[in-house]
Amino acid sequence: MSLPPALLFDAYGTMFDVQSVTAALNAHFPGKGAQLAQSWRTKQLEYTWQRTLMGRYADFEAVTAESLRYACALHQCEYSQALWATLRERYGRLATFPEVPATLAALRERGVRLGILSNGSPAMLDELIAHHRLTDTFEAVISVDPLRRYKPDPAVYQLAVDRLKLGSDGIGFVSANGWDASGAKSFGFRVFWINRGGLPAETSGFAPDHVLGDLSGLL
Repeated sequence: MSLPPALLFDAYGTMFDVQSVTAALNAHFPGKGAQLAQSWRTKQLEYTWQRTLMGRYADFEAVTAESLRYACALHQCEYSQALWATLRERYGRLATFPEVPATLAALRERGVRLGILSNGSPAMLDELIAHHRLTDTFEAVISVDPLRRYKPDPAVYQLAVDRLKLGSDGIGFVSANGWDASGAKSFGFRVFWINRGGLPAETSGFAPDHVLGDLSGLL
């Protein structure tokens, strides 16, 4: 499998494990951490889609706080600004999946241009990338924030084409989110879906080009 000249990575759920907040949630609400983390993530995504369709943009940090409030209400846990402050700090230090650092380093050695295309706000992404000392790894870190729309809106993927000055067929897109992989495929990217959980493929008609167990499969 030859790689395209450039690879763009989704951030949350693909390189950075959003479920790594579970321990912090469990410290506040013993026995409910896993449920809260899952509900928080699900609602976070739903709110990005809702806000894009409604034309009511709020940045990813605001959406993440809104979805935490919902998850707390759903599981009958008390939400507070202090709780949000603690978890927002934790969001800036999400764990990477184990294979991520070595895979990125190997791809750079092969001369592949690397970038991020994420729903995350610039401040959130910069904080997370700096925490893991990955600032020099990526040629471009592209947030949806200037566009004020979220993936899988086609205009988001166009941001990457404009930034990298490559055609869509010269860009590979890597995501662990099936809906994001479908959106990127519909746009025209060559798509690598990271299917860590052994999930069935999306059935919307926009199948990924490659299905990998984790990022190391890119090598």
